Amino acid sequence: MKLLHRINPIALALGSMLLVGAAHAADTIKIGIPQPMTGPNTQYGTQIQAGALTAIETINAQGGVKGKKLEPILIDDGCEPKQAVPAANRVVNSGAKFAVAHACSGVTVPAVNVYEQEGIVAITPGATSPLVTDTTKPHFFFRTIGRDDQQGPFAANYIAKTLKPKKVAVLHDKQTYGSGVASQVKNSLEKEGVNVALYEGINVGDSDYSAVITKLKSSGVDLVYFGGYHPELGLLLRQSREQGLNVQFMGPEGTANQDLVAIAGPAIEGLLVTLPADFTKMPGNEGIVKAFHDAKRDPDGAFQMPAYAAVQILAKSIDAVGEDPAKVADYMHSNTFDTGIGKVEYDAKGDLKDFEFAVFKWDKDGKKTQL
Repeated sequence: MKLLHRINPIALALGSMLLVGAAHAADTIKIGIPQPMTGPNTQYGTQIQAGALTAIETINAQGGVKGKKLEPILIDDGCEPKQAVPAANRVVNSGAKFAVAHACSGVTVPAVNVYEQEGIVAITPGATSPLVTDTTKPHFFFRTIGRDDQQGPFAANYIAKTLKPKKVAVLHDKQTYGSGVASQVKNSLEKEGVNVALYEGINVGDSDYSAVITKLKSSGVDLVYFGGYHPELGLLLRQSREQGLNVQFMGPEGTANQDLVAIAGPAIEGLLVTLPADFTKMPGNEGIVKAFHDAKRDPDGAFQMPAYAAVQILAKSIDAVGEDPAKVADYMHSNTFDTGIGKVEYDAKGDLKDFEFAVFKWDKDGKKTQL
């Protein structure tokens, strides 16, 4: 009995400490933000972080969600497929039940399985590959950006109806995102009756694309569509101009990175890209744009507003049904949301029923204008 009396105060103290720790942990609602923070595609992660953090700070300034502050958990996935599962597991281990998930499709596809198995509600503002939601038919995973089978046909329709080229080359980087969107463009162009004279993959990380440029020149194409990211497109643009290939180039949202300007130089002039519409110009978004500027963040990019919308949707759903991820996912599937990207409504797979893409043109100074 003496021994028990001597232990009890310690046990009680430890118990109190655990209770305090648990109470402290429950004071916030954690939101994992796994994005590329290192590597060549960090700007996409920077854009998503800017959108997510601005939304979190705005909501917290208004009192949070059910009296709790949202707490961002920043995690690096490097836009590397091999880092997908480790990054997703870091979200799990952080205690977050919600996430503004990965920018890159090649990372997102394997990461979805982790979120589904662990019951974490995750929204990607950047991953556009249909494989993200077609492979597993998820319940907990959503998007605030359109799919490549929406973007690809949109681009192809613009090419066929507005640009009206005689011959087109479609290139891709052999990766999940790049080859996926390129195949959508190719198939849609062929349905439109456009002559796709060349369809070929290039190797990521190569420094010399002379061989494929020679093929482009000999094939007589007057438009080149490239599916992939900005490092490869930048080199293709610059080397094409240097080697006398002066044709129209076009790419998807993954190429629209300010680093592209530094890589391509003056060759960027005239480049066309499909991007999410400029939601900063949407009526009613003036306050959101001001919040970005007040936080000294740039709202003008492909992924800032979709990321902002992702946090809005999570916050509104948690406010409606509480922090149980299963209830939040059910709520998201069955309700519509007014957000910074307009009205959001989901189908059974967590894809947007509608999303607005637009065509932008780059000038020689690296500034882009919506056409």
